Amino acid sequence: MISISPYHFFSLMVLFELGTTVIFGFGSDSGRDAWISASISSLLGGILIAGYVTISKLNDFVSMVGWFTKWFGKWLGTPIAWLYPLFFVYTAARIICDLRFLLPITLLPKTPPWFFIGTLILLILYVMYAGIDVLFRIAGVLLPVVILFILFETIILFASGSLHGEYLRPVLAEGFGRVSKNIWPVGVTTTYGECFVMSVFWCLLKKKGYLGRISIGAALFAGLFIVLFDVLAITSLSEHLFQKMIFPVFTILKLSSVADFLENLEVLGAMYFMCSAFIKISVYLFAAVLCIRDLTHAANDRLAIWITAIFAYVMAMTMANNLPEHLQVWLGSLAKIIVVPMYIVLPGIILLLSLFGKLKNRRTA
Repeated sequence: MISISPYHFFSLMVLFELGTTVIFGFGSDSGRDAWISASISSLLGGILIAGYVTISKLNDFVSMVGWFTKWFGKWLGTPIAWLYPLFFVYTAARIICDLRFLLPITLLPKTPPWFFIGTLILLILYVMYAGIDVLFRIAGVLLPVVILFILFETIILFASGSLHGEYLRPVLAEGFGRVSKNIWPVGVTTTYGECFVMSVFWCLLKKKGYLGRISIGAALFAGLFIVLFDVLAITSLSEHLFQKMIFPVFTILKLSSVADFLENLEVLGAMYFMCSAFIKISVYLFAAVLCIRDLTHAANDRLAIWITAIFAYVMAMTMANNLPEHLQVWLGSLAKIIVVPMYIVLPGIILLLSLFGKLKNRRTA
């Protein structure tokens, strides 16, 4: 039985939650108040993740598939449980599609997308064959590197004189309305609601008593850096440019210049994005494979690994013709119609059933 240390679990959750979120500017529609949207979303996200942890504890840390078959029964719970690996593969494909549009703009303008996406898929396949514990160890190595990159970027922006604190004022001048629109549903479900996928791996944690502290701590820690990225982007670009830019983080890295020596640091941003996207894609595909294994009672994961990887690749290469179209799907109908029911409504029902089941057992004991 694979056993994962608290540090490696914390590292993977932080990198997963940072993911591709910060590149696009969290809550950019809130303008200079985006950092408020990010802060409140982080707190609400911590509460949401606490609910997921409670479900896991009440159900003796069984896998996510076990939750649905236990409380909804075999005939209803199994079809519902099947929705999750399918959605995990789709979400992985969306992140791959992010890279399909981003890398030609930043790192590889003359390289065909099918080639670098195919290379990434082969790397992920290698890790999936190596095992989930390898992914956790990779996260343990990458987290300090990512933190150092973020701190380095912050110092460089300060040193280059690119930050203007007055761009954050006046606070809430347009009221709380535009802030609240970016909190629910997208702010809470993006990053934090997505952590529902981590419930597939919680049964692997070595010290399960630390699960709550690890999960909620990771959400707040990642939220701190998301807020920091928003503040850096707003104070560097101004509200108007922050709202208009698709990749504000890359733009502020271009502004970084110290004594004409440290310049054009957007390549570092692209490397960060590649690392975080690699982690997030791997988590989704690993979770899909483990769910499929539980649902089909397969003896090994090999067939599921290839099926999920191939489907993710094909969908990523065909799901959108341009980046605005790609982003609008997630920010528009998808968040309300699919994400909220799957990450909030159904887990909420499971939580209530688990609590009632616990109370019933206490009364009969």
